[in-house]
Amino acid sequence: MSSMENPKRRISIVLVLFSWIFMAAAMAAENTSTIPVNVGVVVDLDEGSGKMYLSCIKMALSDFYASHAQYKTRVVLNTSNSHEDVVGAADAALDLIKNVEVKAILGPMTSMQTTFVVNLGEKAHVPIISFSATSPSLTSLQSSYFFQFAQNDSTQVKAISGIVQNFGWRRVVPIYVDNMYGEGIMPFLIDALLEVDAHVPYRSVISQSATDDQIEIELYKLMTMQTRVFIVHMMPKLASQLFVKAKEIGMMNKGFVWITTNGIGDRLKAMESVLNSMQGVLSVETDVSDTLKLREFKTRWKRQFQQDNPEIIDVELDAFGYRAYDAAFAIAMAVEKVGNASFGSQKGNASSFNSTDLGSLKVSQYGSNLSNALSLTSFRGLAGNFSLVDRQLQLSTFKIVNVNGNGGRGRAVGYWTPEFGRLAKQLNSTNSCNVSAFECDALGPIIWPGESFSVPKGWEIPENGTKLRIGVPVKDGFTEFVKVTTDLRTNTTDITGFSIDVFKAVVEMLPYALPYELIPYAYPNGTSAGTYNDLIYQVYLGNFDAVVGDATIRANRTLHVDFAMPYTESGVVMVVPIIDRRTKNAWVFLQPLTWDLWMTTLFFFMFIGFVIWVLEHRINEDFRGPPSHQVGTSFWFSFSTMVFSHRERVVSNLGRFVMIIWVFVVLIVTQSYTANLASLLTVQQLRPTVNDLDDLLRNGEKVGYMRGAYVYDLLIHRGFDVSKLKPYGFMEEIDEALSKGSAHGGIAAIVHETPYMKLLVAKYCSKYAMIGPIFKTDGFGFAFPKRSPLVSDITQAILNLTDDGLMTKIEDKWIKKDSNCKDSTGNFSSSALGLESFWGLFLIAGIASIFALITFVTSFLYEHKHVLMPLDSGTSKSKRIRTMFEIFNEKKLSSHTFRSSRHSDSGVGAQDHEVKALSPNNNWPESPQSYTNHTDATSVFSDRGQEIPSHGQASPETIPTIELAITIQETHETPEITRSRA
Repeated sequence: MSSMENPKRRISIVLVLFSWIFMAAAMAAENTSTIPVNVGVVVDLDEGSGKMYLSCIKMALSDFYASHAQYKTRVVLNTSNSHEDVVGAADAALDLIKNVEVKAILGPMTSMQTTFVVNLGEKAHVPIISFSATSPSLTSLQSSYFFQFAQNDSTQVKAISGIVQNFGWRRVVPIYVDNMYGEGIMPFLIDALLEVDAHVPYRSVISQSATDDQIEIELYKLMTMQTRVFIVHMMPKLASQLFVKAKEIGMMNKGFVWITTNGIGDRLKAMESVLNSMQGVLSVETDVSDTLKLREFKTRWKRQFQQDNPEIIDVELDAFGYRAYDAAFAIAMAVEKVGNASFGSQKGNASSFNSTDLGSLKVSQYGSNLSNALSLTSFRGLAGNFSLVDRQLQLSTFKIVNVNGNGGRGRAVGYWTPEFGRLAKQLNSTNSCNVSAFECDALGPIIWPGESFSVPKGWEIPENGTKLRIGVPVKDGFTEFVKVTTDLRTNTTDITGFSIDVFKAVVEMLPYALPYELIPYAYPNGTSAGTYNDLIYQVYLGNFDAVVGDATIRANRTLHVDFAMPYTESGVVMVVPIIDRRTKNAWVFLQPLTWDLWMTTLFFFMFIGFVIWVLEHRINEDFRGPPSHQVGTSFWFSFSTMVFSHRERVVSNLGRFVMIIWVFVVLIVTQSYTANLASLLTVQQLRPTVNDLDDLLRNGEKVGYMRGAYVYDLLIHRGFDVSKLKPYGFMEEIDEALSKGSAHGGIAAIVHETPYMKLLVAKYCSKYAMIGPIFKTDGFGFAFPKRSPLVSDITQAILNLTDDGLMTKIEDKWIKKDSNCKDSTGNFSSSALGLESFWGLFLIAGIASIFALITFVTSFLYEHKHVLMPLDSGTSKSKRIRTMFEIFNEKKLSSHTFRSSRHSDSGVGAQDHEVKALSPNNNWPESPQSYTNHTDATSVFSDRGQEIPSHGQASPETIPTIELAITIQETHETPEITRSRA
């Protein structure tokens, strides 16, 4: 029994052993089924930051495969040290590509190193993945195997320009390192600043290997300039030297502004030793959300880094370390996506192999697939969402940090988001500020250098610098504006005048001291060194810091300088002699109205007379009589309304309607005429000899201008002949020439700018008048260099000077006017009233008259339609029309005016009734038709043999004749018959 159990036991033991062996073999087979993929890492292992990046890459791969153990591929890191050198980086990359046959390279660290390595990767088809090179110039390489996982420097220039615009600074000086990294951002930064009207007057370039003394020399140079806003773009090591020196020489005091790019901002933690020298700095940083995953990674990384590098204690994790972690994650995902594809390489067309022979580089068959997989990789990384556009990381949010407080870590005062493209105090804030608005508070409270809470103005006159050199014109005439007097005994120069006093008052109103020196623009002998254009150009050349004087703001001058707002009136005017025309013009009574208004009024007087005659002559004895009497009465009645002296009655309603409107029109016109005539005879006693520049051209008059002034070109362009233009320099010369006149060797007018001519008229107010402006100009202004920060402050001070009334006091001091003079600067254009002022009244009167005529004619035709359209169509049309005119010319005895007249005269004999007019005002005999006898009345249509029926039954054709007969019969009836009828 036992003998049988032993074999069974041995068999069981053997089976167990075989199963163990099988399992071990299976596990071994599983371990050997993963595909290793060589990936190179090129970093500066001589720096703490390089070791920090390498540590993040290793932790990323460890974390990736711990969570993806089932993946078949495994990234194998091959690290090479670039030794902080461009050639070292290129040599390390070449070794990894040729000898190790890596499928991709992470690194190198700097932009210059990356430029060489990218070219190698393009040739060997090996993807180069940079997590810390940020220069925009790298995109110009246009390599399909280069991936820029670090944020491109050009993406932050909008955030920087937004800060500059938010505080209204107009001049900015960039300080950058003299290499590809520093120069790459400059074109983008300057363009962004120009968009917000900020100018770069100077660029401070510092060598990467600059010593402290060299940096100090450059900073002292910056201190002698006016600009106090600096943008620093360099690596942390050089930036640390810069800020320490700036602190030492006093450039971190009140009034200075320092802004750093994210190349410094993202590494502030690594600069903790110099942060005390950076108090008040505004730094742009890449915003990384503080997630739980990030906090856990920071803890693990710190522990792991200290274990691996116990001798390094001052290295801090930064945003580029997060990018390195995400880059390793991305390469591992891309490698797995490609899968177990062929990892072989094909040797290039080279005859021999040499480790330093670039022509023998092997072309990776794996590179194209890996490049495509990387382009499509996206995930949520440590630094945020990871996705690529054209092999570049998408735009991210930037945080604006104010370095201040103990330890100097700083605090966030605002954000810039690519979605809105502007600054905001908080992320995802709906109250983001548009800095193009007049007032904007896009950032939180900031502690500026020198522990100041007030916003620096961005520029300052250097205390150890020279005073502002201000050029002043030297001139002979019109010295009330600028007068330069030189004392030969003391060799001193005294500069006075209206323009000088205005500038001094403006400087006193500035909220800061502005030291300056007035320098005459003259030769050693005291004569002028050039024209005003030459003087303005000296500012552009840098010989003067400003020009103060009677310099006009002109378009050609603004090409070289900026002007503050004008402090005098603008425009070019002409001054002409004045004469008293009041007693010399016999036709002055015609001047209150223009000829078109005179003609329109005359026409309406005649038209209204005609309308009233049409409406009244059939029913009103005042408008009857012989034709000449009717015409005279109508015109007399119409014109007498001008003085409201008409005696004729108006009895028809339509006539009264017309007269109501017409009398109102006449009242308005006569009152306006009276007022304007009184004004011409009493107020406006003096008038200029010329009212317009075209009159001078038309008459060929000679015109004066100031010697050397731009007005000469304006007159030539206007059409004046050169022979008709005469230059002058002094007021006395101008007075003499104007007094002579153009016909006696003088001039008819002087053309120049308003301020000068105001001075001339003020001195000779009783002789000359100022006409215009005839040309538009912008007045006198102070000139400064292009984009000078002084322009806005000087402009504001000029406005304050004007509002306070001080400008008027200065003007009264220098431009004195005789107390007996009246203001002769008015516009002497024609004061006659024109039709345009009354056409509405005449339109109403015309419409009312036409309406009355239409109503009358319509009523008349309707009343006598049986005459125009008789039943007997045999009557000729001309006869019917003539009959209508005869009826129109007759009295309408059925009118109430004639009926009332007959009743009032019923006691008077027929004899008197025949010879006396019905109206007491009528001294003329009646028309012949009134004396037509019965026979004549019955023979109106005698040519057709028609007679009135004897039995009183008239046919329709004879109704007009019967009407006439009745009219004549009633005229000859005796009073007895009339009474018997009644």
